[in-house]
Amino acid sequence: MLGMLITARFGPGQEQQQKPEPAAEPEEEKPKPYVPPSATKSVEIANFYFRTKKYNAALGRYEEAVTTDPYYPLGYLGLGKTYEKLGLKHKALAAYQKYLDLLPSEKQAEEAKSVHQAIERLEKTLGVTRAAANSAPSAKDGNPPH
Repeated sequence: MLGMLITARFGPGQEQQQKPEPAAEPEEEKPKPYVPPSATKSVEIANFYFRTKKYNAALGRYEEAVTTDPYYPLGYLGLGKTYEKLGLKHKALAAYQKYLDLLPSEKQAEEAKSVHQAIERLEKTLGVTRAAANSAPSAKDGNPPH
């Protein structure tokens, strides 16, 4: 009899529906830590800034790229070009050299003629040569460093 009353009251196949639970209060969203884009994406953005002559913005993105992936040669190439535009010749020279050091093959290094030309131009301006820089006396040779 009770079964009939329940069926009659709620209809066949229906059971008493429970009231929906009140939605939990949304937790305060925690700020997510900054995750830099990939080195490739950072260089892509930096190249845009460089083309539009926003060198300081480009510099920040190239630096982000080499921080994200210190083995990504194009980040150093961009750094070299940007440093050179900003007149930071020593930094440009170091960035270009790092770029050449990271290229996976000698053939690619030879294809980077514009970088070789930039290095030669900077060395000439600074009065430095690779041979002189590589053979500079060191403290372990018994000569004090300059």
